[in-house]
Amino acid sequence: MFQDFDSRQVDTGEARIFARRAGNGPGLLLLHGFPETHAMWRDVAPSLARDFTVVCADLRGYGQSSCPPSATDHATYAKRAMAADMIVLMETFGFRRFMVAGHDRGGRVAYRLALDHPDRVEKLAVLDIVPTAEVWDRADARLALGYWPWSLLAQPEPLPERMLAACAEAVVENALSGWGSAPDAFPPGVRQPYVDALRDPAHIHVICEEYRAAAVLDRRHDREDQTAGRRIACPLLALWSEHGALAEWYGDENGPLGIWRHWADDVSGGAMPGGHFFPEESPIETAATLDAFFSGR
Repeated sequence: MFQDFDSRQVDTGEARIFARRAGNGPGLLLLHGFPETHAMWRDVAPSLARDFTVVCADLRGYGQSSCPPSATDHATYAKRAMAADMIVLMETFGFRRFMVAGHDRGGRVAYRLALDHPDRVEKLAVLDIVPTAEVWDRADARLALGYWPWSLLAQPEPLPERMLAACAEAVVENALSGWGSAPDAFPPGVRQPYVDALRDPAHIHVICEEYRAAAVLDRRHDREDQTAGRRIACPLLALWSEHGALAEWYGDENGPLGIWRHWADDVSGGAMPGGHFFPEESPIETAATLDAFFSGR
C-alpha cells in the first residue's frame, strides 16, 4: 500500500499528525472515518496522485497520529480542533489553499474545515454523511440500531472504552460487514491494523471522546453556523452509498443533496456503488468521481 508515497509526522502544536503524500499539482487532503485510518484510501489515492498532490492523514487520536489529553468539555476532539490540525498539516506541505474529501468522521472534519476556514478550502467532497446537527435532530431507532457508535461511544467514560477494549475485533467486524459493504473489500492486511488501533487504550479513549464531542460541541457549532447564516462557500460534492441508509432515511428531505443544500449553495453529487465503505469497495469509481469533481472535468 502507498508504494510511491512518503510519510511524515507533523507537529500541529496540539497533536502530531501522521500523513502520507505523493503526486504533483494542487493539494488534495483525504480524511478517513471510523473505525479506519488513512489506509482506507489505499486504492483511491494513487489514482488521484496523477493529477494532485495527495495527502492522506490520520486524524488526531486515530491510526499513527497522537492522542492529545482530553478535556472535560471534549473540545480537544471536536471537529473544530481536528480541522485546525489539517490547516497546519497542509501548510507544512506548502498548501495554504487546498481541496479536501472526507469519508464518515473525516467528512465531518472536512465540512467543518470549509465552514471555519472558507479561505483555505477550494472544493469539498463529503462521503456518506449529512451534517452532524442534522443527524442528531432526526435521530430515531434506525440510527440507534443501525449506526450504534453514535449513541454507544458518546456515553460517559469508562463504559464505552471498556467495551471497545474487550472486543475490538468484533467491533471492526460488525462495522465492516454490517453497514452494507462486502466483507471481501477488506483484506486481512487492512482489517488487522484497524483492529490493532482499537486495542490501544489511549486511542480507544480519544475515539470515544470524538463521539462525545459530536453529540454536544459539534452539534452546537453546526447550529451556531446556521443561526449566523454561515454557509459553505466552495463547491460541494456529496456522495453516498447506494446500498446504505442516507437516501432512505432522508427521502423526505430530497435525500442527502436536499439536506446539503441547506448548508451550501453549489451542491452536486449522487449515489455510489457499494455500502458505507464504498471508497474501499468501489475504489475505481470513487477515484474517477473525485478526480472529475476536483479537476473540473
